[in-house]
Amino acid sequence: MKLVSYWTEDGAAYGVVVGEDDEPAIIPVEGAFAEHHATIRAVLEHDALADLKRWSSGRALSLRLSEIRYLPPVHDAEKVICIGVNYPKRHPVEGEIPPPEHITMFGKFTGSLVGHLETLDYPPEGPRDTFDYEGELVLVIGKGGRRIAKEKAFDHIAGYTIMNDGSVRGWQKHSVAAGKNFHRSGSCGPWMVTADEIADPSAMKLSTRLNGEEVQSTTVSEMIFDIPTMVNYVSTLIHLKSGDIISTGSPAGSGGSRVPQRFLVPGDELAIEWSGIGVLKNRVAEPG
Repeated sequence: MKLVSYWTEDGAAYGVVVGEDDEPAIIPVEGAFAEHHATIRAVLEHDALADLKRWSSGRALSLRLSEIRYLPPVHDAEKVICIGVNYPKRHPVEGEIPPPEHITMFGKFTGSLVGHLETLDYPPEGPRDTFDYEGELVLVIGKGGRRIAKEKAFDHIAGYTIMNDGSVRGWQKHSVAAGKNFHRSGSCGPWMVTADEIADPSAMKLSTRLNGEEVQSTTVSEMIFDIPTMVNYVSTLIHLKSGDIISTGSPAGSGGSRVPQRFLVPGDELAIEWSGIGVLKNRVAEPG
């Protein structure tokens, strides 16, 4: 299933995306099911993905994707965990560095991520000169846990989505958290694809396009730390909860790792595609 979150006049809602043509539609989750499972995170907390699939089967489509304003799929995630330096590349802040010995982690705060097709805020004067993009695969945790064994890692992954880990590199020199948490600097979406739809996660392929030009290309198999290693590491120190998300790092080709560097400016259009999931698109807004 593809599960999408979006705004309505009454607040956040979600639905099941159906159809593979140019204009798929949504079965909005409503009624008693929505009362018991108000968000995608709640569906995961209640281990109700199979119930949702049965509930939605045969129901009428009543909403077009073109009619919604997207939210990040798990917009109410308790934790947004990001993994740094997880592909061989020139580091966008430090330049040439050796491969990391240990996993690097940081977090995203509420307000730093927007949904598909939402505009990215151009940072204030000064920080805006190093506004960067990073296309990343995101793991959505279904079954929570601590000290998850590598061989059990995929049992805890409910699905996948996409992130643009928006970064202000100049402020990343102050601290990783500062550079990674400017308001509306990154994005997530367009939807979550459940794990049963992805036959081989290691074969998933990334293509990031900036104004139509491909600037990043890789596969999951090129990661320095693979998915089971990341889940095991993160859960060693953090109690992962249902709906937590782990963004798995970005390859070469982001603006800061290019020579010469090429940072985002107003009007830039970013499209991040992961095979099996879809395309996350955003445009950089004019400064307010």
